[in-house]
Amino acid sequence: MIHLGWPWMLLCAPLPWLAALSLPRAQSPSEAGLFAPFLHSNIATTVDSNVARQPRAWWQILFAVIWMLLVLAALRPQWLGEPLPVPESGRNIMLAIDVSGSMEAADLDLAGNAQLTRLDVVKQVAGDFIERRTGDRVGLILFGTQAYVQSPLSFDNATVRRFLSEAAIGIAGRETAIGDAVGLALKRLRKAPGERAVLILLTDGVTTAGVVAPRQSARLAAQAGLKIYTIGVGADAVQIRGFFGPRVVNPSADLDEATLRAMAEETGGQYFRARERDELDAIYRELDALEPAAGDARQLRPVIALYPWPLGVAFALSIGLAVFSLRTGTSPHISPIRDEMA
Repeated sequence: MIHLGWPWMLLCAPLPWLAALSLPRAQSPSEAGLFAPFLHSNIATTVDSNVARQPRAWWQILFAVIWMLLVLAALRPQWLGEPLPVPESGRNIMLAIDVSGSMEAADLDLAGNAQLTRLDVVKQVAGDFIERRTGDRVGLILFGTQAYVQSPLSFDNATVRRFLSEAAIGIAGRETAIGDAVGLALKRLRKAPGERAVLILLTDGVTTAGVVAPRQSARLAAQAGLKIYTIGVGADAVQIRGFFGPRVVNPSADLDEATLRAMAEETGGQYFRARERDELDAIYRELDALEPAAGDARQLRPVIALYPWPLGVAFALSIGLAVFSLRTGTSPHISPIRDEMA
């Protein structure tokens, strides 16, 4: 829809005519206080007066059009687009996702698609969680042998989810550096605006790399007021076929639950255990309840200024009148404004 930013500027429209009616007529052109260039043409001195009225009328019509275009530009016409959601400032939530070699196991979605790895399932479930965090800044850290920021804190949930979908196993190394991931998250969240900061760390193993020990990083996080929720993923029992027949193994034997639980308790968070896809989805939904989103986003309309169009047309007409005057041999004549507007 079209909206006028300064509708009161419409009061300026009759100003030239009011000036012509109210100001006294000058006795001679040299005494005029307000000048209207091009309103009077030398052509009137060389042709019959009856013929002169016609070009003079066209001059006045064109100047009236130019003036109204200037008034229209002064009204600040704007095009208001469709309402768009603008997120309010909420929590700072950093997701730390394990992309080490052990995330290649396919044991979280055996009832659905056995070809999906642990990381594939995490991408889907955590991606849905990211989409639901309206009004929160969400960031993403991927860690293996090293930890790095895949996406900084952002209100653009769709982009953060896309970055998560591009994660690949081994992209940060095949080992696991849990403490370094927490340290990197703490460094990023310290610089972020806002008071509430939360780290959701997901892993399926035990620390085998890195500089900072997980429990030490948790103590530093607690001192900084960072709450950590930890999630351990991986099935407890999977049946595999061997030379002597099928046997049951525990693919999560290396999961360090004691450390993950201690990290969460140290920072006032909570530890969760996901053995299958449905449990992982339930965990992220419980996190939604524990750390509710900031709420519905405000609705704002994009604004496109339209005043350059009437202003440009007025400028083009003014240039055209000047060029026409020069080419036809007419020249601007200074005259009393009341005499010309009458």
